[in-house]
Amino acid sequence: MRKAIFLDKDGTLVYNMPHNADPGRIFLQESMVRGLRQLQAAGYLLVVVTNQAGVARGYFPEQHLQQVRLRLENLLAEYGILLDGFYYCPHHPGGCIPQYAYQCDCRKPMPGMFFKAARDLNIDLSDSWMLGDILDDVEAGNRAGCSTVLIDNGNETAWHTGYGRVPDHVAGSINEAAAIILQQSYQYVFPEHNRNRPFLFSS
Repeated sequence: MRKAIFLDKDGTLVYNMPHNADPGRIFLQESMVRGLRQLQAAGYLLVVVTNQAGVARGYFPEQHLQQVRLRLENLLAEYGILLDGFYYCPHHPGGCIPQYAYQCDCRKPMPGMFFKAARDLNIDLSDSWMLGDILDDVEAGNRAGCSTVLIDNGNETAWHTGYGRVPDHVAGSINEAAAIILQQSYQYVFPEHNRNRPFLFSS
């Protein structure tokens, strides 16, 4: 089975613009290129899992999310990074579009998108990681059985803690998260070597 890095989109992979489906307003976060390159080189799939309640609320049609995916693929490709999967939840129980206005099992903090990606891409969730900027991302990753990193960049404001909402690690960026993940992988593969000398990452 394969391993994956699950990435929240808004506020983690790209700058946070709520309910935006305009490709021209999507820009990658800083401090993520080196990290994603390292993770992909280490054999991780890169998979976006994103809540898109703008569909349920009538802000844009579901079809527009394909343009969003294409924009992300093109932006990442400019840096030699391949996006392996793009999963979104268009639902919200407070929505105004009836076919999307219900409580689903895919809207984070529920883990439905992770399970679907695991089936589609043959992913071992226990060997995978979730990177997100709010605790709903953390809870979704924990529910799915992944390890989790909170990207603490100021976007989490509610801090509703509780069972399943504690990340395994906290980082300031995707680059920092990648260093943590790769350090963990190195310790797992070379536990004896790691006791004797530290493993350093080049910038």
